[in-house]
Amino acid sequence: MTASEPSEPDTATSEALAKLERYIEGRFAFEDDHLRAIREAMEREELPTIQLPRISARLLQLLLRAVGARRVLEVGTLAGYSALWIARSLPSDLKPGEGLLTLEREAERAALARTLLGRAGVSSRVEVREGEARSILPSLPSGSFDAVFLDADKEGLVDYVVEAKRLLRHGGLLVVDNALWRGQVLDPGARDPATEGIRRTHELLAGDPGFDATIVPVGDGLLIALRC
Repeated sequence: MTASEPSEPDTATSEALAKLERYIEGRFAFEDDHLRAIREAMEREELPTIQLPRISARLLQLLLRAVGARRVLEVGTLAGYSALWIARSLPSDLKPGEGLLTLEREAERAALARTLLGRAGVSSRVEVREGEARSILPSLPSGSFDAVFLDADKEGLVDYVVEAKRLLRHGGLLVVDNALWRGQVLDPGARDPATEGIRRTHELLAGDPGFDATIVPVGDGLLIALRC
């Protein structure tokens, strides 16, 4: 067996963890027809199948409810899968200016997300804004969000986190998907821009007294931080 080949115990452990995740999803992360429709639309449109895993989406939903989030920012809409989970976490008595603002740079994806979220009945609580996050984020007012969810390009992740710190109210929630990046964060030979962007984000949040943070190893890892 070479150093690059997984050992049998590692393989068995991976299979056991996968079974446990499927069990949790079956019990606590139910996917209804609207969520399935988004996944199916992504397959038809040949979009990347990089939507948030159900087990991660359910945890995100509960965290949003725990902090009483009424104003949420998402960077990276794709076809609206995680946006639907987020929208369903919001209270029913939203006021004007409250709800989810989700940013998508690709026009076709933004249009698809609007259609699918409309069919799911959450259009009134979700705004899909088209454009580059790097251009949109600086225009948003400081302290205006209860929670920020980052699931976009990892190369620009540090910049998004810096903006998130400005945009979050004190006590607000920051959640970042793909925090473990399929284990590549532990590979010293992985020096691509995406992996390095995730590592820099870890260093930033671990050393910033303005955040209280950790990583929960569900899905591909959720980095969870509270704005101090």
